Amino acid sequence: MKWRLQEGRGEAVYQIGVEDNGLLVGLSEEEMRASLKTLRRMAEKVGADITVLREREVDYDSDVPRKITEVLVRKVPDNQQFLDLRVAVLGNVDSGKSTLLGVLTQGELDNGRGRARLNLFRHLHEIQSGRTSSISFEILGFNSKGEVVNYSDSRTAEEICESSSKMITFIDLAGHHKYLKTTIFGLTSYCPDFAMLVVSANTGIAGTTREHLGLAMALKVPFFIVISKVDLCSKATVERTVKQLERILKQPGCNKLPLLVNSDDDAVTAAQQFAQSPNITPIFTLSSVSGENLDLLKVFLNILPPLTNSKEQEELMQQLTEFQVDEIYTVPEVGTVVGGTLSSGICREGENLVVGPTDDGKFLRLKVCSIQRNRSACRVLRAGQAATLALGPFDRSLLRKGMVMVSPEMNPTICSVFEAEIVLLFHATTFRKGFQVTVHVGNVRQTAVVEKIHGKDKLRTGEKAVVCFRFIKHPEYLKIGAKLLFREGVTKGIGHVTDLQAITTKENGLEESLGPGQLSF
Repeated sequence: MKWRLQEGRGEAVYQIGVEDNGLLVGLSEEEMRASLKTLRRMAEKVGADITVLREREVDYDSDVPRKITEVLVRKVPDNQQFLDLRVAVLGNVDSGKSTLLGVLTQGELDNGRGRARLNLFRHLHEIQSGRTSSISFEILGFNSKGEVVNYSDSRTAEEICESSSKMITFIDLAGHHKYLKTTIFGLTSYCPDFAMLVVSANTGIAGTTREHLGLAMALKVPFFIVISKVDLCSKATVERTVKQLERILKQPGCNKLPLLVNSDDDAVTAAQQFAQSPNITPIFTLSSVSGENLDLLKVFLNILPPLTNSKEQEELMQQLTEFQVDEIYTVPEVGTVVGGTLSSGICREGENLVVGPTDDGKFLRLKVCSIQRNRSACRVLRAGQAATLALGPFDRSLLRKGMVMVSPEMNPTICSVFEAEIVLLFHATTFRKGFQVTVHVGNVRQTAVVEKIHGKDKLRTGEKAVVCFRFIKHPEYLKIGAKLLFREGVTKGIGHVTDLQAITTKENGLEESLGPGQLSF
């Protein structure tokens, strides 16, 4: 059990009444009670709790009714090691994304006029227009028994973290086409584990829904679908929206297998299958006003396992420290604070790192003063976790989104010119040398110009090629193999970085212009 909990990063599902070869034998009532009692005692020894997910009777050649049971074993968190899953929320404008998150995290139903979403907005104009224009984060906790821990009992974020053994961080993204660059930045830089596509039952697939679906598929983020506002329309309308979605998901470009969730049993199956095979797409139909089927979504989120196992995370932790800077704030009496994700290594309080590249390709020394995860203090940050780091009196004007903070011995490669293998998804005319596009690679977002298309003069929609790009402002830190998205008006394309033309120290002219607080490679 200890090993299985470690493999599943703190949780495991046991099936009682199933033989090793997969034969459904089942156990009688008395045997089942004894088995559960033994499992409970085992769980207590390793500091875990057990929850019965579902029971089912099996037809076996005996007079006594026999059952099989699925049990979730979840470890009570020790040393702040709660399981953290990030879920990006996508969907067209006015599909009910922020309202659904408000209902899930506040524990109160909406009044039909958007009361539940008010706590999620960050700006006055968002409250006035009712449209999300920035990226906001909301947390939903589950304790070791699988019960929801949220803001309903006037809890603070710190209390939710303390009493949760599994945390789901929702990244609320903008649905309006005007804010598409913010949505793409949220999807590429915050590295979500899963995406939740919200579709309104009364409008169906409209506006940016297809585009968001395409983004999730291009970035290979597993997604599930929530059809909201089912209280507003008839059963026939909901069925029509479901059919419309199923048709799109089964198309050759998608190749997904839709799974409509109607019961707790479906939700348990959906969560287990969804993590194992990326082709399955669960579909939920719910209402944030009447609360219909909201519990099914909570059951699904509670059981949803992480994508990486403990072995993969440990391999990442053994590499050198690398932290992506996504947000920069100035906090009174604390100084400069940066928010982002630790992509590899371990980061501790008091550690010395270097940040860059600056406009002229330098890396500057800095010290991590303190770390916060989900608004509560934390001493050590491990690979794959998101956090905010306080940098003390470091000058904020030297920082920008898209920088990296790395360990001084890493010798990072920075480049202005890079090559990528791309597929042009859509372009009105022909894509040729000299064309300018906005390139998104992880947390990097900058305009680049097409220097050369290998083997061709021009590209049309749907064509593939290796293209050489050059950043027009300043060099960036990139990695070979990183996923790439680019856009310009209606032009869109995806691909991955294949080659970097690294800038060396001599080219950079760093040797002459090196100050005492700066470090060159």
